[in-house]
Amino acid sequence: MTLVEWAELVRNELGLAGTDALEKGDVDRILDLTRDAAHSVARPAGPLTVYLLGVAVGRGADPENAAAVLSRLALAQADEGEESVNV
Repeated sequence: MTLVEWAELVRNELGLAGTDALEKGDVDRILDLTRDAAHSVARPAGPLTVYLLGVAVGRGADPENAAAVLSRLALAQADEGEESVNV
């Protein structure tokens, strides 16, 4: 099963059939953001960040722009040498 197929199963299970299906580019964007947050901030920041991305998109934010902003934010944390976030 591909991640796109998995996303479709999840969408159907959550009753999101009326929303746009995820394409490979969407999945790649989400995985890239997860990686940036997990590696640049702290591992738990990955899923938390993409969850918050989903909330923002659900409220009307553009997925591509919002993901780019969040990736830059996460990478800036690594560039600034910030200490890891404690849970």
